[in-house]
Amino acid sequence: MTGLLASVLVALAMASPVTPPPTAGVADYQLGGAYAPAPDVDIVTRDRTESPAAGLYSICYVNSFQTQPGTLGWWKKKHPGLLLRDRRGHLVRDPGWPDEVLLDIRTSGKRAAIGELNRAWFARCGREGFAAVEPDNLDSWTRSRGLLKQSYAVNFGKRLVREAHGAGVAIAQKNTPELSTRGIGFDFAVVEECEVYRECGDYTATYGTRLIEIEYTDNGRQAYERACAARAGAASVLLRDRDVVPAGSKGYVFRHC
Repeated sequence: MTGLLASVLVALAMASPVTPPPTAGVADYQLGGAYAPAPDVDIVTRDRTESPAAGLYSICYVNSFQTQPGTLGWWKKKHPGLLLRDRRGHLVRDPGWPDEVLLDIRTSGKRAAIGELNRAWFARCGREGFAAVEPDNLDSWTRSRGLLKQSYAVNFGKRLVREAHGAGVAIAQKNTPELSTRGIGFDFAVVEECEVYRECGDYTATYGTRLIEIEYTDNGRQAYERACAARAGAASVLLRDRDVVPAGSKGYVFRHC
């Protein structure tokens, strides 16, 4: 057996088959709290602290590039060196979500350490019945005050793909259209407001119909209606309230086409 053939066979043996979401399946985005999906829903995204939706294709949301709200104390105690700090030693926070601190993915060693944490989260998602993971804040470098580079996000993204596939779950690219063509290895895309920002073509060029698109009510109905006209039946398009609150809560909106 040649060395090349042996390497190929080893790679095939190590590869875990993963399944992307059903094409144009009805998707619900439940990050504001889990609730019983409508009868026609096929795909449900929930936070990794929640249980998957029984009998449906479930996606596990993981805040892979920043700290999850409410967990900063844990990070400071267990992994203080993995938090991004500026030159004065101050934590670098997401200006839009100040309770989220960016993770330090500047070196291969730190990317490996954060990757191992994600591997454990991904594996737990898989054991609980989630079919895929959605690692958020791929674009954290854009909020890092110049401390992070796009190349760090690409390298860490590739690491996350390996960790997810090793855990037997598919993995989504979350937003960040400029990285769609970088060959990171994501299996599908979960994108917010791509119709508003006219970015949807950047994703479909790479992922085709493997797209879950969330539009939000505070942008008006026009973007959602354009998205439906363009991609209904070829992608999963849904309209949600900005806070993605559970069904029955004030302000709850869920539509699909």
